[in-house]
Amino acid sequence: MCLEVERKFLCNDETQKTLEEMGAVCVAQRQFQDQYFDTPKFDLTLKDMWLRKRKGCWELKCPTTVDTTEQTSGEQSEAAALCSRYKEITSLPEIQRRVKEVIQEFCEEGETSSSLEDEESWVSKMSLLCFAEFTTMRLSFALEEEGVQIDLDRADFGYSVGEIEVLVPEGGDVQCALEKIERTARKLGLTGDQRVEGKMHVYLGRYHPEHYAKLQSEHIL
Repeated sequence: MCLEVERKFLCNDETQKTLEEMGAVCVAQRQFQDQYFDTPKFDLTLKDMWLRKRKGCWELKCPTTVDTTEQTSGEQSEAAALCSRYKEITSLPEIQRRVKEVIQEFCEEGETSSSLEDEESWVSKMSLLCFAEFTTMRLSFALEEEGVQIDLDRADFGYSVGEIEVLVPEGGDVQCALEKIERTARKLGLTGDQRVEGKMHVYLGRYHPEHYAKLQSEHIL
């Protein structure tokens, strides 16, 4: 299990040129479809838990508490506030366990199964429905600085956003990851003190305003 620390930024046609001038190397170009699932009452997303299926594999992003020792006043604290942090779980049995803990009232008796043949069964038992589905074209870049990846995403609903991402092993040095992200942001010339909306924020705001409003009222988005 890894902690995903990332900062989003607005990107355009000039961003790739800037990255190449920085010495970044394009390491991948791919297209993928995401499907996001929740209960009809939004039990998962109202806890800032994001269950998705990508390329046939299940992933669950769970929030993590911020260690106050990581942050200080001034610029360091402001830089940290621009970053999100999620645990990314890819083990299906662990995903099922965590989802079941949240939505027990929707589950039938018995244990869920991780076998592929029962995949649709566990989704149905937990009353999970697909509430968002979109395709992304992604360009991924690596920098000389170890562990930093920059993704430039273009979603099929007309929104483009970049991400500076560092993966931290569980129990690893989050502060070091934040510093790497901040150095990279400065090289990219990023300014401003407001978080940039991710693809999901924009998608829900456009197509599911009721869901979006509930998440905003709970300060999830």
